[in-house]
Amino acid sequence: MKIPGPSRPSVKLFESLTPEDAGVVAKKLFGQPAVFVNGNLFFGVFGRKLFLRLSEADRESARRLPGFINFEPMPGRAMSEYFVLPKTVLESPTRSREWVARSLRYASGLPPKRAKGKSK
Repeated sequence: MKIPGPSRPSVKLFESLTPEDAGVVAKKLFGQPAVFVNGNLFFGVFGRKLFLRLSEADRESARRLPGFINFEPMPGRAMSEYFVLPKTVLESPTRSREWVARSLRYASGLPPKRAKGKSK
């Protein structure tokens, strides 16, 4: 399967929505922009899509709203805590920032991930 490259408009929108909070670290995931807190992924770009990690309560809320779908970087391989931000949300900077803030809050509460050592 070929991974789609990040679209310029998606990267620009991602950058405008990325929180400047302490502890937020930008890295690449699937060769595309993503942000982490305490080593935990919470928001990223995949082709034309923006995806985020949600708590169980926020996943339930998202499922009740039109357009939210599970993030599947490979067909049939959904990442259970991750959802794609729908166009209806992305059209509103206020709503988009609210969902990104929810994601950051959730990921901030997860146990920190330790850096993996280099293989010998």
